[in-house]
Amino acid sequence: MSVERSNLLSMMKLSIKVLIQSSLSLGRTLDSEYPPLQQFFVVLEHCLKHGLKVKKSFIGQNKSIWAPLELVEKLCPESADLATSVRDMPGLKTGLGRARAWLHLALMQKKVADYMKVLINRRDLLSEFYEPGALVMEEEGSVIVGMLVGLNVIDANLCVKGEDLDSQVGIIDFSLYLKDPQTTESTQENQLKCGMSDSKMTAILDQKHYIEELNRHLSCTVTDLQAKMDSLEKTNCKLIEELSAATDRINALREEQDQLRQENTNILQSSQRKEEVTLQDSQVELETYRQSRQGLDEMYNVVWKQYKEEKRIRQELQKELELQVGLKQEMEVAMKLLEKDIHEKQDTLAALRQQLDQVKTLNLQMFNKSQVLALLFPCSDSLACLHCGYSLELWYACVFLRSGLEAELSKEKEQRQSLQRELQREQDNTTELRTQLQQLQGLQTELLDLRQEKKQLQQLCEEQEQALQEMGLHLSQSKLKMEDFKEVNKALKGHAWLKDDEATQCKQCQKEFSISRRKHHCRNCGDIYCNSCSSNELALPSYPKPVRVCDICHSLLLQRSSTSS
Repeated sequence: MSVERSNLLSMMKLSIKVLIQSSLSLGRTLDSEYPPLQQFFVVLEHCLKHGLKVKKSFIGQNKSIWAPLELVEKLCPESADLATSVRDMPGLKTGLGRARAWLHLALMQKKVADYMKVLINRRDLLSEFYEPGALVMEEEGSVIVGMLVGLNVIDANLCVKGEDLDSQVGIIDFSLYLKDPQTTESTQENQLKCGMSDSKMTAILDQKHYIEELNRHLSCTVTDLQAKMDSLEKTNCKLIEELSAATDRINALREEQDQLRQENTNILQSSQRKEEVTLQDSQVELETYRQSRQGLDEMYNVVWKQYKEEKRIRQELQKELELQVGLKQEMEVAMKLLEKDIHEKQDTLAALRQQLDQVKTLNLQMFNKSQVLALLFPCSDSLACLHCGYSLELWYACVFLRSGLEAELSKEKEQRQSLQRELQREQDNTTELRTQLQQLQGLQTELLDLRQEKKQLQQLCEEQEQALQEMGLHLSQSKLKMEDFKEVNKALKGHAWLKDDEATQCKQCQKEFSISRRKHHCRNCGDIYCNSCSSNELALPSYPKPVRVCDICHSLLLQRSSTSS
């Protein structure tokens, strides 16, 4: 490793020296075809590859300097545009090609020394990509960074996009440095200064270094070619195995296709037989449905007439009930008025009875007075009184008093008779009110009976309405079944089950059928579609479970179902 580092350091010194001297002597901008510049990139690539860890992949072993160069983007944000432009180049496919493009662009920016210095200063990060004895991990790397500073005097105009950087072979051409006239002149000067012995020794050492580097490069090339051959052989074996597996798979698919065709033929025959049986069953069911529908229509008409009659009776009873309620309210008001009048009459009767008692008392007093007068004056005229020895004045006074008492007695008799007549009238009124009260109680009992009858009639009407609703529901279901039978009959008459051999492409998307794109029948129209155009499932009248239908039939059936609902 130390000998390799020394040889690479010497080659880098020589290539940088030749590049600077030749560019200064030419005095123009260098392009990518300039040989010393090409050799400089080759030597720099070998220096970066020295001690690089091998990454194993599926294809084989791989050495790429692009991974450590990507660290510069993280360590130095100024190089972000450089790395982005390298990644965006369309012609670069390998990491080696991207690394070469990166070095070309960095040289044109005169930033090679700066970027390499930043990279070499972080040896802790480089240890992930390089082995401990690599050139960039030792002091030689720092020396090379110092030599790269001298390249800032060079102006390079390189066309990166047009070159094939992925497949270029990086071989160092030592003849360029051995035959260089500048080198010959420097050798002559050294011979003049140091003598012939030193010049011969230097030439021998240079030739030795050249041969060692050439042998090392050739051995590396042979190793890379051998690794590529091994990876190609492994890839070839894998491809052969995959080819045999694919052939077996194709044969299995062909056998499966033949089996599926046979099964499809059997299914088609059985479906045709089932279709015929279903058609006959549907015709029998249709005839049965028509007969049951006729009976249901007649029953519905009878029930509808009964419902109308019950409704009319209910309306009449409701009107009569409203009339009875009004009468009841009027009778309740009359009852209240009668009760009030009875109370008033009772109060008047009590007052009259009290007055009658008073009159009786007065009559008794008058009778007692008349008895007293009769005892006092037994004679009935004045002469008798005079005869009996009474005075005339006394007689006149007694006559006047008697006439007054008789008049008062007659008034009391008249008042008593009027009170008796009024009492008789009040008794008659009370009897009449009691009769009316009994009639009201009878009407109230009749009203309760009418209410009970109304409740029963309402319950009967509700039951009949519920029966009519159930009858209407059965009729609507029968209509739906009739429409389903019609649709089935129409589908059986208008659509035929298309055979597999008659269809080579999907009816909807027009794509050709293949092993990956299978054929599928629509159970509604009988046409053949691919899986994407017939992935829907619906329950049809002729199938008890949901079956496959095409997108067109799916939308039509859904629309028809929503309309019927």
